[in-house]
Amino acid sequence: MANGFFSIPTIANEPVKAYGAGSVERAELQAAYKKMFSEITEVPQYIGAEEIFSNNKKEIRPPHDHQKVVGYYHVGTQEDVKKAIEVALETRKTWSRTTWQERAAIFLKAADLIAGPYRAKINAATMIGQSKNAMQAEIDSACELIDFLRFNVKFMTEIYADQPISSPGVWNRVEYRPLEGFTFALTPFNFTAISGNLPTCMALMGNVVVWKPSDKQLLSAKVIMEVLKEAGLPDGVINMVLTGGAETAKTVIEHPDFSGIHFTGSTTVFRDIWKRIGDNINTHKTYPRIVGETGGKDFVMVHKSAKAKDVAIGLVRGAFEYQGQKCSAASRAYIPTNLWAEVEKEMKDMLSTVTVGTPEDFTNFVNAVIDEKAFDKISGYITRAKESAEVEVVYGGNFDKSKGYFIEPTVLKTTNPKYESMVEEIFGPVLTIYVYDEDKYEETLQLVDETSEYALTGSIYAMDADALQKAYVALENAAGNFYINDKPTGAVVGQQPFGGARASGTNDKAGSAMNLLRWTSVRTVKEQFVHPTDYKYPFLEK
Repeated sequence: MANGFFSIPTIANEPVKAYGAGSVERAELQAAYKKMFSEITEVPQYIGAEEIFSNNKKEIRPPHDHQKVVGYYHVGTQEDVKKAIEVALETRKTWSRTTWQERAAIFLKAADLIAGPYRAKINAATMIGQSKNAMQAEIDSACELIDFLRFNVKFMTEIYADQPISSPGVWNRVEYRPLEGFTFALTPFNFTAISGNLPTCMALMGNVVVWKPSDKQLLSAKVIMEVLKEAGLPDGVINMVLTGGAETAKTVIEHPDFSGIHFTGSTTVFRDIWKRIGDNINTHKTYPRIVGETGGKDFVMVHKSAKAKDVAIGLVRGAFEYQGQKCSAASRAYIPTNLWAEVEKEMKDMLSTVTVGTPEDFTNFVNAVIDEKAFDKISGYITRAKESAEVEVVYGGNFDKSKGYFIEPTVLKTTNPKYESMVEEIFGPVLTIYVYDEDKYEETLQLVDETSEYALTGSIYAMDADALQKAYVALENAAGNFYINDKPTGAVVGQQPFGGARASGTNDKAGSAMNLLRWTSVRTVKEQFVHPTDYKYPFLEK
């Protein structure tokens, strides 16, 4: 057995590669994209040591070219889910007792593998399967996932180092145990990093996991499993099942050994899961941990002292990067009357240079939305806006799904601050603007706070210090991640822990020690060295 107080390598954020013309990384990524796009990838379930290829296969088609089949995923059954649970619980007997440094080494190695030999592959998989351009793939599936893996190890060591004081003759200590039972990760399509982080952060803390990824993210999910296997993660620690979400949640939640869920997805689904857990609470051996990050209707509030060009850049990037398919995307903006004309001109000038198309063409800023269901929902909002007397289409408004699910960046301006696209989460490249009286700043701050049920991200643009302070106070509960003179997207692991409250989730802050603490169960240990010689206390003396 190794003895020592081990220090982990110095942890820093992974540098983002630029993929400029003629760069080595650009050539590598283009080659990886072409190779994967021309091949057929088979995605199995991973349960224990088995890779399970079923007779029920479904096609994987890129959102930007839905006539092209790039792979198949092998659909599982609820019997597979039950088997994954059994395997996980058996694996727990050994995994829960591995030393923290053994666990740390596996995930640090996984980070280095993604940073090196797997970087182009995981980025290409994200570009093809999730229709992200090179930069969006790089900051997500490479850099953010690498950061999660590395910083989580750092946070783990900080948690373990937090120990109580001891009195004379006594040694007090606390053990940060994994949860008793198995955990469940239910992950979304839009961020490869989230899909990788939700199961791995629980496993890092000694837990075993059943992981159900989105069927729209399976090319990159397969790469994640390949990386973890090469990094030395024991079979059965993370088991990936490809089954229906609702049915899988039911099977998992009804199991007595279910001990926690790590979720990112829709508010409706999360609320249903929470209710199911409550309905089954007498079944469980312990109270399950419930950690979830759901939707957002993220705001940009602008004061009359702000700089119009700064606002325009923040809106274009914040609203339209990755087609607005970010929980944090700028979706509603409040522009004062004195700035609107200039902000409008700047935005139109920028958007006129934005091209829409396949991520294989690196000049395209905007790519396809994830699938036909999303396309129909988003285009429905645009169609209704065109027909509404309360809305003006400032820019865009076009869409076409003949080859891919392409929707033009669309800017709407409404006279009704409670119009549907100011209130409801659209999850697409649609930004709605309400132009308010520049002298009604404080009233508009209250409007921002009350308009949406969500409270994920938001930003304030102002050069006036007093205006910033008023927004800081008035919008205290309106966003879990609050940005001052910046767009409301782009949280970086280790710098801006991410999560929101209200209908946006439990605010357990992915990318921080706060989140990892949710996956531990603390045992306090008191060891007494010197024993009393009598039961009597001095106060009993006559």
